[in-house]
Amino acid sequence: MTAMPERCRYAPDYALPPGGTLVEVLSERGMSQAELARRAGLSAKHVNQIVLGTAALSAETALRLERVTGVPASVWTELEADYQVARTRQDELPRLQRQVGWLRTFPVSELIRRGYIRPDVPDVEQLRDLLSFFKVATPDAWEQVWALPTAYRKSRAFDVEYAALASWIRIGELRAEQLMLQPFYRAKFRASLNEIRELTIVETPAAWLPRLTQLCADAGVALVIEPEIKGARIHGAVRWLTSGHPLIQLSLRYGWADIFWFTFFHEAGHLVLHDRKRLTFVDVVDPVKTDDSTEREADDFAGRVLLPRAFDQQLAHARSRAQVLALARDAGVHPGVVVGRLQHDGRIPFSHLNGLRVRFRYTQD
Repeated sequence: MTAMPERCRYAPDYALPPGGTLVEVLSERGMSQAELARRAGLSAKHVNQIVLGTAALSAETALRLERVTGVPASVWTELEADYQVARTRQDELPRLQRQVGWLRTFPVSELIRRGYIRPDVPDVEQLRDLLSFFKVATPDAWEQVWALPTAYRKSRAFDVEYAALASWIRIGELRAEQLMLQPFYRAKFRASLNEIRELTIVETPAAWLPRLTQLCADAGVALVIEPEIKGARIHGAVRWLTSGHPLIQLSLRYGWADIFWFTFFHEAGHLVLHDRKRLTFVDVVDPVKTDDSTEREADDFAGRVLLPRAFDQQLAHARSRAQVLALARDAGVHPGVVVGRLQHDGRIPFSHLNGLRVRFRYTQD
């Protein structure tokens, strides 16, 4: 997994003013504070305040110190900036400590396991990690960016834990940032679906996943497969990144290959049919049924890509193992795809012909 950028960057819990460095420099040069004040055109009181950290070191003062001490002004301004940041970090501790309870609404243990939050650090530091992970400054900002209903599809109600769902989606964003993507072209992506469909025949993910990922990337689509986080109840999602590229994110929930492929083509349907709206679509387990035309269109698109209308008659009569195998051979898809379709349509029980289906297992390899 890709760890959170700069998550382990050194951040001391104390603040040292640039005055400490100034004292060392003056000692090396055999210069008193009074002499520095005269040469720099500053009052002795102001120099002493800089040494003690009670007065900020301005850019103008940094230039004067550069001329007198020979230490570049950029060094002085950087020392001052680091000092002010460290002080502010200390000053925000009481507020963060009061907000630690908010941290417990998130799947912290899972985010630790996946490398996005540090283990064995105080709660307040884990809270800082979580805010950095989501790229927000405060819990209130998180609510505005991630928790508002408009952040997800409003037209399809579902029972999920938003913190878990947002965490899963954020991981997808981070992983998508590591992909090399061409500009997005809808027509090219649509054309690639024919070759992607042929990959359903290959049972071993290691044999088809690199090709699937590359075909999507060549059309400007980021594809990320990330195990779901408990409470997210997620099959897949499609959303637009700030780079302008669409992201298809899949969870492998249940592990059945036919469900994976249907979900992929469902999300692809949103991009082919609905990309102009640039909405976020989240497809979860057992959603509340609603009159959602975009979802019906995406479902129909996925079904027709996998088993085009030309095979409707065979599909209507396929019940036996031999009939399923014949239909799969004629359609050029894995038999499990046919079984999944028959089960979904209620033509055969969910317990029937599962021996023809394939189950995936997620690994980090």
